[in-house]
Amino acid sequence: MDAWRRSLVVLLLSLASAGAIAQRAPLQQSFDLRVPWIPQPVLVDGKASLVYELYVTNYAQAPLQLQRLIVLDQQNHALVELDADQLNHALGRPDHPADHDYARLPPGMTAVVYLSVPLAEGAAATLHLNHRIQYATASGQTFSVEGGAFAPDTRKPLELGPPLRGGPWVAIYDARWERGHRRVLYAINGAVHIPARFAIDWIRLSSHGGYARGDGTTPGQWFGYGAQVLAVADATVASIGEGISEASTLAAGAAHKVPLEDAAGNYVALALGDGRYALYEHLKPGSITVKTGDHVRRGQVIAQLGFTGESTGPHLHFHVSNANAPLDAEGLPYALDHFRVLGVYPTIEAFDQGKPWLPSNKAGGDARSSEFPGPLTVVDFGEDTAH
Repeated sequence: MDAWRRSLVVLLLSLASAGAIAQRAPLQQSFDLRVPWIPQPVLVDGKASLVYELYVTNYAQAPLQLQRLIVLDQQNHALVELDADQLNHALGRPDHPADHDYARLPPGMTAVVYLSVPLAEGAAATLHLNHRIQYATASGQTFSVEGGAFAPDTRKPLELGPPLRGGPWVAIYDARWERGHRRVLYAINGAVHIPARFAIDWIRLSSHGGYARGDGTTPGQWFGYGAQVLAVADATVASIGEGISEASTLAAGAAHKVPLEDAAGNYVALALGDGRYALYEHLKPGSITVKTGDHVRRGQVIAQLGFTGESTGPHLHFHVSNANAPLDAEGLPYALDHFRVLGVYPTIEAFDQGKPWLPSNKAGGDARSSEFPGPLTVVDFGEDTAH
């Protein structure tokens, strides 16, 4: 009897062991997916979206090829789906591969996917997002992995007044540009940030297009040079940066290597409250009219538009961030409480060539409120900036 019992126990253990082995799914070393900065909904050109970045790091010991990315909601519905070509265009990498195959990630490499996920009205309050990546190994096998789950920050972005008067002004930015604001990462003091995620370079235009008189080779020929720069809210001056001189010509400025600490040129940072700061950069030498600790009122003149720091021409660089620092901070969304859309440039090349913009189909322009201007939008802020 004892021998029979021992045989039965051995048999049962053998079957249990075999079952356990049979249930083990194959494992594949692949990617770490992270969303290090949690986005807030933002209204861009009248459309609500979540603008954020997915960091993808290859932890395999061989290259992996990204093939598809799907952004999923809590019901597993696809909100965004990028095929191989779309994904390659949405990717950025610090090594900037010469063959432009950003989707082929070597071992240890991190790529950043720059995403804009459209939102239905009120959807952010209950939304939970996740990401599914399909990829291929060097042998051609395909797999998928999920990660980078998060719930959006549902706070409303700050609503601010215009940083400039009148117009026309063109909003120079585009998330697709490799060296555009959103795709420039700074690893300072042990952490990587995108300070200018929602930055706009404001450039003044003539009434018919074009940004300068004559050949535009000197700062003073640009229409916006010396324009008054305004406080966007009642705020406290958190810091100023002065002492940066201007090159006499654009060519001389381009030939000068600007150290990272001087990239913002002369600047003003305003503390807006709740850990948020407004940054005004590339200001004209000697034009800053405030000092650290001053209290300013919305619409107050604080400086003049200039050509200092890392700049290809006179403009106002404006953004909002979560720290009193031009580079060591995360860029935050915001809304402008009023502006009038006059039109838009179809491409940055059309702007560069001084061509007229495509006009709005509304007589007198399209009045907007409580939103962020779209890329290459031409706007007028009006003269009455204090409300």
